[in-house]
Amino acid sequence: MAEVPPGRPPADVRPRQLLDYAFAHPPNFPPGSRWQYSNTNTVLLGLVIEKVTGQRLEDYLRQRVYSPLRLGQTSFPTDGAMPEPYAHGYTDYTKSGTTTATPSGGTVDATDWNPSWAWAAGAMISDLGDLNTWVPALADGRLLDPATQKERLTFLPTGIPEVRYGLGIMQVGNWIGHNGELPGYETLAVQLPSQRATLVILVNSDSDHRGQALSTLLGRAVTEVVTPRNTFDLPTAPQSERTSPPPSPTASPTP
Repeated sequence: MAEVPPGRPPADVRPRQLLDYAFAHPPNFPPGSRWQYSNTNTVLLGLVIEKVTGQRLEDYLRQRVYSPLRLGQTSFPTDGAMPEPYAHGYTDYTKSGTTTATPSGGTVDATDWNPSWAWAAGAMISDLGDLNTWVPALADGRLLDPATQKERLTFLPTGIPEVRYGLGIMQVGNWIGHNGELPGYETLAVQLPSQRATLVILVNSDSDHRGQALSTLLGRAVTEVVTPRNTFDLPTAPQSERTSPPPSPTASPTP
């Protein structure tokens, strides 16, 4: 057994373990009655993909997404190694009130934190160029059949002003795409279809400013200048922006 340093998630978490974390709690509300972003749904989807295709998720993504779009700098890691070169990521998931609080409560370098605990919900690494290629494909559904694309773009209210959600894709005003966060890193990757404008923002910190994610603040600042009639703005910091790791156990199996 290897000790897990305080303030960081377990070194290696399997998808079934993630489901155990989720299913240890009762549902927050009856299905279809409200909206809430959920990593569990995406983990389940990843397992469905593996069951149906007989492939590991990382192999399926490489064959069906990376290869046709020529995403040469995108990967689905199976360990904590970061492809070089990389920017160090700094996290506040050590502060009181988070699931990984440490006594010091300081900002720490989370670059080598294994993202396996996010799995299909966010354990992917990419760069600015690949994301600039990926976002238009995400928006226009070129990897999907028309019926599937129509269904996934059926956006429903979330209860957050100006924010609607489809199947794994959100709409903020007239922008569509997604944001995301792992300890140390934030991403905003969206497109404004009416102007064929793509916006990708990468931040190597998850430190919020006055309750809002840095990627949201930067997205607003950029779009106020380049698309003033279509400003990207999340009125609050919804759960879709923050993907927190499961609580660290006192020990976990040695990898």
